[in-house]
Amino acid sequence: MNPILRLFFLANEGLAFFLELAALAAFARWGWTRDIGRGWSIGLAVAAPLAAAVLWGMFAAPKATFDVPLAVQIAVKVLVFGSATLALYAVGWRTGALWFGGIVLLNNALAVYYRSRG
Repeated sequence: MNPILRLFFLANEGLAFFLELAALAAFARWGWTRDIGRGWSIGLAVAAPLAAAVLWGMFAAPKATFDVPLAVQIAVKVLVFGSATLALYAVGWRTGALWFGGIVLLNNALAVYYRSRG
């Protein structure tokens, strides 16, 4: 891989990590804003990102616990990032949700491109 392409690849990988953290933050914000009473929103603010992180770590992370087919990895990514986008929309951050979803799509399209180039 030529040095310029390598630089863009590394930048895209950094962006992917930031987007993963942003997804966890979106789940936490969504959980925090749920008005279900008796402190349950705090539990949901912890449980929602924790569940997403465990799912990601088991199936979609670069060093995932289970070696699954690419289709399963893609399904987990769609589930996590799609849910995070919907969570942002649900808390009233509609423009942010659209930007987040668009950047996730671009980031993943570039990741597929870079990986196909070797």
